[in-house]
Amino acid sequence: MKRAILLVLDSFGIGNAPDAADFGDAGADTLGHIAHYRADAGRPLALPNLARLGLYHAHRLSTGEWAAGVDVPDTVEGAWACAREISSGKDTPSGHWEIAGVPALFEWGYFTDRENSFPPELLEALIERAELPGVLGNCHASGVPVIEALGEEHVASGKPIVYTSADSVFQIAAHETHFGLDRLYRLCEIARELLMPYNIGRVIARPFIGETPKTFERTGNRRDYAIEPPTPTVLQKLHDDGGRVLGVGKIGDIYAHCGVSEVRKAHGFEALFDATLKAIGDAGDRTLVMTNFVDFDTLYGHRRDPEGYAGALEAFDRRLPEVMARLEPGDLLILTADHGNDPTWRGTDHTREQVPILIASDRLAPGNYGRRESYADIGQTLAEHFGLTSMDHGRSLLTESPQGDK
Repeated sequence: MKRAILLVLDSFGIGNAPDAADFGDAGADTLGHIAHYRADAGRPLALPNLARLGLYHAHRLSTGEWAAGVDVPDTVEGAWACAREISSGKDTPSGHWEIAGVPALFEWGYFTDRENSFPPELLEALIERAELPGVLGNCHASGVPVIEALGEEHVASGKPIVYTSADSVFQIAAHETHFGLDRLYRLCEIARELLMPYNIGRVIARPFIGETPKTFERTGNRRDYAIEPPTPTVLQKLHDDGGRVLGVGKIGDIYAHCGVSEVRKAHGFEALFDATLKAIGDAGDRTLVMTNFVDFDTLYGHRRDPEGYAGALEAFDRRLPEVMARLEPGDLLILTADHGNDPTWRGTDHTREQVPILIASDRLAPGNYGRRESYADIGQTLAEHFGLTSMDHGRSLLTESPQGDK
């Protein structure tokens, strides 16, 4: 039986990419700086299961040094590598598309002005089409602080909060009950249409609840409205060839539901992990189970919380054996990330980093598979695994042998 489980630890970079300086990210290192933070606190980062798959070795390959304070295993049981990104951005769609074999080799549109970020004609059209009294925000912002600052005015006025970041994104925050969840979704659909000429990657609905800045809380009803990948991803190829793709969490939204046979929604780390285990149990031959663990990014990376990020990694590591126990002969388990988000870095944006590729499978000998020139090597590996036509980008790890530990 040929199945694949692809787990994306959202934002878990392992050292700055070769072109990080072009993004202002030279020196960023999500794993390395978390490990250093913990070592300084006298509580070394403990990820024994990820370490046995080769995580620390992949990080050393990326950066040239071991992460501070970690316990490096004597034997590595997985195939490991580090991969750079060739897509033009350091955002979620670019990273995920490239993982699936379709790098974003064009320039996304961005709203670069920190204040008054959006063109007046865009906001005027949105206000008119959606019959809004106006909008709030119109700036670069991080999600939680902007809701705390403007949430009460939003509830009183009925004006949604619109904001962006360094990513190609247009985000709309609104109260689930006072504004209405369905109304927020309709508003995002209108915004998605209006933003097409601007080549913006995603419109994101950011619903929240609560009555005061101290009680405002974003809910699990987030929805992403992404543009479709420019060519078929490995998900689309597998789906069209009679296989199944079970997308857990926000995977369906990221790929604009192209090639996702079934969406398994879940919110929060534990629920995502439980849903992943259920999907693996439901997966038959020629099925890809793909999960995005978004909390690493949204709760800890963007909020610059190295302790929270470390704790979340350790929680993931403790549950990883539950996935390993469900692997069957012929299965392919791949763990990776879509970009970095160093919680010790300046600002609140993603960081341009290399990512780990960790594989557990009886189809691949353990060891070092080197520096990969594109995340697309994952998509090419999946294409070969499932007997699909080759992707236009990437090299399959299944055709290679390990290079040794150095």
